[in-house]
Amino acid sequence: MGTMENVGLDGKKRLHVVDAGAPDLEAELKKFEDEERKRLGLDEHTEHWVEEMANKTFTKSEKAKITMLVGGLTVAHDYFVEAGIRGNGYNVQMLECPTNEGLRFGKEFGNRGQCNPTYFTVGTLVKFLCTLRDKHGMSAKEIVDSYIFFTAGACGPCRFGMYVTEYRKALRDAGFDGFRVVLFQQTGGVKQATGEDSGLDLSPKFFWGIVKALVAGDVINALGYRIRPYEVNVGDTDKAIAQAKEIIHEALEKQTNILLALRKCKPLFAAVKVDRTVPKPKVAIIGEFWAMTTEGDGNYQLQRFLEGEGAEADIQLVAAWLLYNVWEGRNDTNQRKELKGQDHAKYGLGDAGPFDSAKKLGGLFAADHIIRALFQTFAYATGLYGYHLPDMDHIAEISHAYYNNDIRGGEGHMEVGKVIMNVVDSKCHMTLSVKPFGCMPSAGVSDGVQSAITEKFPGTIFCAVETSGDGRVNFYSRVQMYLFKAKQAAAAEYEKALETHGVTRDQVRAFLAKSPRFGSSLHHAPHAYAGYCADLVAEVAPYITKSRAQRLFAKVASFGEQSRAIAQRSPHMVVSLVETAVKSAPEVAQRVREDLAILGDVRRAARAKATKKVPVREASEAAAE
Repeated sequence: MGTMENVGLDGKKRLHVVDAGAPDLEAELKKFEDEERKRLGLDEHTEHWVEEMANKTFTKSEKAKITMLVGGLTVAHDYFVEAGIRGNGYNVQMLECPTNEGLRFGKEFGNRGQCNPTYFTVGTLVKFLCTLRDKHGMSAKEIVDSYIFFTAGACGPCRFGMYVTEYRKALRDAGFDGFRVVLFQQTGGVKQATGEDSGLDLSPKFFWGIVKALVAGDVINALGYRIRPYEVNVGDTDKAIAQAKEIIHEALEKQTNILLALRKCKPLFAAVKVDRTVPKPKVAIIGEFWAMTTEGDGNYQLQRFLEGEGAEADIQLVAAWLLYNVWEGRNDTNQRKELKGQDHAKYGLGDAGPFDSAKKLGGLFAADHIIRALFQTFAYATGLYGYHLPDMDHIAEISHAYYNNDIRGGEGHMEVGKVIMNVVDSKCHMTLSVKPFGCMPSAGVSDGVQSAITEKFPGTIFCAVETSGDGRVNFYSRVQMYLFKAKQAAAAEYEKALETHGVTRDQVRAFLAKSPRFGSSLHHAPHAYAGYCADLVAEVAPYITKSRAQRLFAKVASFGEQSRAIAQRSPHMVVSLVETAVKSAPEVAQRVREDLAILGDVRRAARAKATKKVPVREASEAAAE
């Protein structure tokens, strides 16, 4: 069958009707495309705009003259990260804690409608560079050639994924076109390639220095916020923190023994005198990661404000965020491990073989335990006793009924799980969720889901607040309203503890004065109540009201009760495990047979490829099948 000219009513040429079996089908399509391109004016060369500031780094030859700027976390974290990276041979300088002046720069040069973390972090960088240019006489070219900004990146339903674009836009508009923003992905691990000639070597050693810095920052911050509310002499805790930071910074920079440095910090904190007979409400700060972590104007110095109002701030640690990222990996891998063949998704099996999911889960299991072991080692070396990182599986389990674990963005289901645990496990008197104005993930949780949680769990004192950079008075006023309730709860709890254990405040104060071990700033009483002062009453009351023999008898009786409870639960646990194993045995056996069959196919394809008996494409297709 030949071809026939097809002309429309408007007289324009249409595609010929061509027999599907005709050999000139492709030629006719190409001819029609060329004619239409010419008619529409699309045959001319078009220059597309390219972001020249994207994916820029620096070479090894530039390394000696480049200064890397870091910032975005707490003051202690940024200071230690500076030392950790400097210990790997880089010139590093931390940026200041974000201020309202930085916010002004961010709003001046940034896009409209951004959230506070964007304005504060972008503005702090632009402000620093403008200061170098306008006050220290450096030219824009000198600054672009001599400095880079090193920051983290991520993706998801949040503006955080657009931070790097905001940095480049603001830098260009501020007159620093070409300034290099070097980005590493949070989920990229240590395999992120930067090029053979790149001056930035994202090696395991590089990341290990950063991890040590982050964990050390967590420990110092946790100790400071635990001790400062109870210090007798105002300012003693801050002096101890300042001295400890210098010791740890030097160890990270010179890469000497970090544990020895942490042990040198322990006497500094132990020397701080405290009075833990005056109950203080414990306020857990949760919410959007940056807003609850920063210590500057980005959250109106929330932590210091709470302490000034007579409360104890229970902060969230960066180590918990690392554990959450590891949990995400385990959860997604468990959901994808049944997928066979070409699964190239984020946590998929890829081409590594049928047992790749087991290797991935094993690596994530190890990462979880390494983070926990490293934190506890650093904590005990410094004197941070009784601090336990959260169980991510438990948080996911208790929150899943109210917030799906697969919904990502911000802290995801962690915000929900933390509130439930704070109430059920009496971890604090009040939960304060802080987020930037317009934060989509956190607003959906704190303003939506948490309403159901507070109704489901009576007695919950939950306060959700937003930061906008210019609403300090309203922010403080709202916090104070809920803090009044928390103060009443803490005072009532303390009086109840005194009454329950048959002691008075004066007796507790006298005992602590005679027993320096219990009155030490590093001592941590076992958890029994939401507030630490009530915990301390529960611990020391037996020493006041009972003899040594009575205390010993009570410990033996308590141990016996716990042993009986374990013995009663054990048979049921064994029976349950056996029943589960029997029920799942056929399914497990089928999976093993499938994996072994796939493994055999992969090996046969590999042998065939090695002997060149089977083409590469056929071998890969056989392995996939």
